Amino acid sequence: MSHPYQSLPARAYWKTGVAEVNPLQISGLWQPKLKVSPGQPIITAGSCFAQHIGRALAARGFDWFDAEPAPAWLFDEAETFNYGIFSFRTGNIYTARALLQWLRMAYGEMEPPEEWWHRKGRVYDPLRPAIEPRGFESVEEARASRAATLVAIRRAVETARLFVFTLGLTESWANAETGLEYALCPGTLAGDFDPALHVFRNHRHAAILADMEAVLALLAARNPGLEVLLTVSPVPLTATASGEHVLTATSRSKATLRAVAGELVEDHPQVDYFPSYEIITHPVFRGMFYAPNQRSVVPEGVEVVMRNFFADQEAAFGPPKFPKARKGQGARVRPAAGDVKCEEEMLNAFAR
Repeated sequence: MSHPYQSLPARAYWKTGVAEVNPLQISGLWQPKLKVSPGQPIITAGSCFAQHIGRALAARGFDWFDAEPAPAWLFDEAETFNYGIFSFRTGNIYTARALLQWLRMAYGEMEPPEEWWHRKGRVYDPLRPAIEPRGFESVEEARASRAATLVAIRRAVETARLFVFTLGLTESWANAETGLEYALCPGTLAGDFDPALHVFRNHRHAAILADMEAVLALLAARNPGLEVLLTVSPVPLTATASGEHVLTATSRSKATLRAVAGELVEDHPQVDYFPSYEIITHPVFRGMFYAPNQRSVVPEGVEVVMRNFFADQEAAFGPPKFPKARKGQGARVRPAAGDVKCEEEMLNAFAR
């Protein structure tokens, strides 16, 4: 009697795929359907772990595309001012709703909000309050800076062949009257918290899936050839406003995001998922990829993640072929190489 389980590969069984293998030698975790090729412009955005992916791609000679490079006079301090971190200067985009907001604003489907936060005489953009270390001098300067980023988003979307987006959080804060979702809770970095105006959201599966479907539709309308590679950040929540313990809140958040990513891959031929989350967090790896704070991913962990990434790509498509550089390709540069920027970590200041 024959049945499907007789012909499955070793990776399909826990015994041969995991239990009998050294954790650092587990392979075939990803069967990619999208080919990541040298020479194709790649853009990155999302939570802080997305920065590792952009750096690793650039370090290996892949074409990470910077749509909003720092002005020449700011070159030595570019990273301080959040240039070269992601492909556009939005700072961390933690939720699907925030990504959808940015894209809708960039393409005129949503009016950019005229809500600004203030602190010690300086102006902060509630969509990216940490983008300027000391805030902006005026609302006019903040508005002009945001407008430049919206231009960069359009340039990135219309230039890229691959968009790597890292889903980070389900929790967020929003304006109850306008629906605007903030990058951080008002009052933590700047602005004033108003319990009658500012509402906590813990996005559910259906809402996140709907937001990501809208994101994919918008991207396809503007660049039909753009492919999307999703990841889920393995970095736990810094803090939770859900009322749960931060450990269980993290599990809920990441499980929800992972489920959404899996369904999007099944439903869209231009969407793939890479399991960086599983590589870092799974018990089989015994927490070896986390720093002592059990939150930050150590460089060795990033290296293992990217080693799997490139090995699985090569297994599926063969060794990458690097083209010669062509003139007029635009600002394709190596992203910033310092510590990752994680705005959510600012919440640590309120831990007691």
